[in-house]
Amino acid sequence: MIVVTGATGNIGRQLVGLLAAAGERVRAVSRGATPVDLPAGVDHVVADLGDLDSLSPAFRGADALFLLITGEQLMTGPEPAQLLKAASAAGIRRVVFVSSQGAVTRPGSAGYARTVAFERALAESDLAWTALRPGAFFSNTYAWIEPVRTARTVAAPFGDVGLPSVDPGDIAAVAAVALRADGHAGHAYTLTGPAVVTPREQAAALAVAVDEPIAFVELSAEQAKKNMLRFMPEAVADHTLTILGTPTVAEQQVSGDIERILGRPATSYAEWALRQRAMYR
Repeated sequence: MIVVTGATGNIGRQLVGLLAAAGERVRAVSRGATPVDLPAGVDHVVADLGDLDSLSPAFRGADALFLLITGEQLMTGPEPAQLLKAASAAGIRRVVFVSSQGAVTRPGSAGYARTVAFERALAESDLAWTALRPGAFFSNTYAWIEPVRTARTVAAPFGDVGLPSVDPGDIAAVAAVALRADGHAGHAYTLTGPAVVTPREQAAALAVAVDEPIAFVELSAEQAKKNMLRFMPEAVADHTLTILGTPTVAEQQVSGDIERILGRPATSYAEWALRQRAMYR
């Protein structure tokens, strides 16, 4: 049995589908009601990583865990070692953890302290662990859906600063391999797209996808932070803006880990945008 936390998110939803299609027994974990689009045969448990007692039925009978921390769990919650001890006590032996590239490039940032703590706790545990370290996600541009639909406009800060952002579907595909195949224990993979892409270039790719012009409006860092605070803690917003505006050399490097693990190139933003076109039209 493979437990997938964050099962309704941009990575988890796709991972559940990949594992189910491969014939694995899957338990999807979310904090809310049963998702309407779960594949047939997938179990669902309501649980919260911030509440260790709620995790017992989620972990029971499982041998592998996909671990994703989001929202307030990026800043607070049970000690990572406690959560991993609960997983181990339930019989889980393999964990794939979604970390962040920033855990390596900015380990002193308060926004990454808990992610770093999870990586450290995994390394000190008796579990076979794999850490996935993505940078920015293509799906961050879902925030542009409404303005693209209604005004054919994209507003973002640092329009000409690029990062090798990654398709959450590629992260899910790598996670599926690491959860099912041997040879990945003790490894940390940096997951990026195939090229650096700027917000202005992303807007242009969406224009191609919807087959209409899209105007790009550059926001100030202050304006962007105000928007971010609606869905992320302030410390996370601050370090996100720092990366978007002044990425390090390492944060702009393209990794080949996705291609090495999956045997195909990482998905480009232009390819991803074409797949999402219905959402932006």
